[in-house]
Amino acid sequence: MKFSLIPTIVCFTLLSCSLLSAQDGNYQARKASKPLSIDGKASEADWKKARWKAIDQVWLGAAPSASDFQGRYKMLWDKNFLYFFVEIKDDSLSDQRKSPLDNWWEDDCLELFIDENRSKGIHQFTHNAFAYHITLDYDVVDMGTKQQPLLLNDHLIAKWTQVDSVTYTWEVAMKVFNDTYDENSKSNKPVILTPNKVMGFAVSYNDNDGNMRRENFIGSIAVAGEDKNKGWIDAGIFGEVKLVK
Repeated sequence: MKFSLIPTIVCFTLLSCSLLSAQDGNYQARKASKPLSIDGKASEADWKKARWKAIDQVWLGAAPSASDFQGRYKMLWDKNFLYFFVEIKDDSLSDQRKSPLDNWWEDDCLELFIDENRSKGIHQFTHNAFAYHITLDYDVVDMGTKQQPLLLNDHLIAKWTQVDSVTYTWEVAMKVFNDTYDENSKSNKPVILTPNKVMGFAVSYNDNDGNMRRENFIGSIAVAGEDKNKGWIDAGIFGEVKLVK
């Protein structure tokens, strides 16, 4: 499936970009006053109080132009969900693979990382942390312990909506599982979220402009070193989200 949007140039001011810089990638998430309705529109008043932060760190590929990609996010929480609202400006959406488990990272997709106890460390083929790739068709994919991709659609609720010719917004309610998660069991239970809890996380986007491979991979946190595409392997590069009242 291929989604085409009319190209246009949309730019933030330099001042806005500096204020929204990902910098250390950390976030303080306020508690939502009530459970949120996941409609892709952030219609609740709680969202207006949440602070935007940028998705502006190039993890793979060349730095995109402002007309090709811009992204930012904000977060909330309640006892059952960690909420994300993500705004993406992209002149072309592409979803060319019929199977959600076929090179799922190469199409346009939102990718959310979570490390429930901020333990850091390797999670490539473990559930020490999760790397949720959310496709335009709402399939949720991460690697499993058998080194094969898993569909984890029941881990979150997601909705995206088109705002204008180049802007669309994602709203996501994520259940948070800890490192005892067993992919072969039907009795896994998400953790109950509480004030002052600290977790590792990152927000990112895989950008494909109509080719069979993504052109860019852009994240919310600066990664040291030459190889910046480490989030799917190493939770140590994540920022921290602290849950506050």
